[in-house]
Amino acid sequence: MCLICDRINMIKNGTNPYFVKELQTGYVVIGDHQYFKGYTLFLYKQHKTELFQLDMEERTLFLKEMSIVAEAASKAFGAQKMNYELLGMGDSHMHWHLYPRAFGDLGEYGVNGNGPVWWYPKDKMYSDECRPTPDELNSMKTALLTELNKLI
Repeated sequence: MCLICDRINMIKNGTNPYFVKELQTGYVVIGDHQYFKGYTLFLYKQHKTELFQLDMEERTLFLKEMSIVAEAASKAFGAQKMNYELLGMGDSHMHWHLYPRAFGDLGEYGVNGNGPVWWYPKDKMYSDECRPTPDELNSMKTALLTELNKLI
């Protein structure tokens, strides 16, 4: 079974605590781990693996909505730069990783503290210390939803 499909089913069942908002093409969720504060995902509603599998109208709308989600995350979490990833070798269901970044946020793992998110050690990025508390999660969801609603 697909992990992203499982997460979407949790949204539909009202059991995904990270869910923020449904858009036409996807679901906005806060990431489970928050080393990069405001890390957000945009999950495509259907199980598709490649952008080119979508007709041009749907593809354009998906990319437009992803860009809106990125802008909202940037504003909500004070990003100095946004990083975008649509990978799929781990979870092939199309989903965007949207990382609000601050200059120097990689510390000793970057060049002058800067570089791609994957330079930060995975065991640290996905540690339990990087999970938001329920209060932090609610605050983040509210901030992101507020910015999304301004843009949509």
